[in-house]
Amino acid sequence: MAAEHQVPVVRQLRLVVEAADHEAAVAFYRDALGLPEEAAFTGDGDARVVILDAGRATLEIANPAQKRMIDDVEVGRQVAPRIRVAFEVDDTRATTARLVAAGASEIAPPTRTPWQSLNSRLDAPADLQITVFEELGAPPERAVDPGHDGDV
Repeated sequence: MAAEHQVPVVRQLRLVVEAADHEAAVAFYRDALGLPEEAAFTGDGDARVVILDAGRATLEIANPAQKRMIDDVEVGRQVAPRIRVAFEVDDTRATTARLVAAGASEIAPPTRTPWQSLNSRLDAPADLQITVFEELGAPPERAVDPGHDGDV
């Protein structure tokens, strides 16, 4: 059966992250970044989880050369761990400033990319390296690098 005729079986992508300082991580991602709280649960032994709505999810699988190229464009050197989380926002500069004020460390300031987005790189709570990106034009207006999917 051709792929275009298959019914999708995945309904949602959830990235589960362990955070030693749970309260600080929740405050950063929910309150500073602005991810709405979808649910929260507690369990035995002080077990806690907060599920935040991050909008549409994608899984971007990059080979080592692509990962190096993105690091070079966004940061100017190799810094990303094997997993990096990217959030699309409306205003990269304002969001970056807000997240730094909320405890993130700026690795690289907002930088215009060849694929027409404005990306900043941050070390964030829960030991995550994140990219905050803003698309600078409508999809038909953006110059899309043939080796890149157009998001980050």
